[in-house]
Amino acid sequence: MKVLGNIIWWIFGGLEAAIGYFTGSLALACTIIGIPIALQTLKIGMLCLWPFGSTVRKTKQPAGCIRIPLNLIWLICGGLWAWVMHIIFGLLLCITVVGIPWGKQHFKMAGLSLAPFGKEVELGI
Repeated sequence: MKVLGNIIWWIFGGLEAAIGYFTGSLALACTIIGIPIALQTLKIGMLCLWPFGSTVRKTKQPAGCIRIPLNLIWLICGGLWAWVMHIIFGLLLCITVVGIPWGKQHFKMAGLSLAPFGKEVELGI
């Protein structure tokens, strides 16, 4: 069932969203300062490719003191807009009963796009 959900996801915009995140990740990786942020956009892009069956959880590594400032920079420089986009699409999809599973995937991505530092994605391939 998750394979069918992912295929439908790809057809109706998931693939384009993943390509957008990967393109942004590639542009950020061109600078040394942007590499940590590029890794986070790559993480969200991987979740966009395979959202059904994937889980987002906190990392098992020690938190460290740099995670909070990086999440704040992320939030100010575009994370808030990504969060709003995923929330709006999630709400629109949850209007119908058929769209609820896809809306839940947008809410999962919204949680990751709000504060990606300190979280990991386990793809359920």
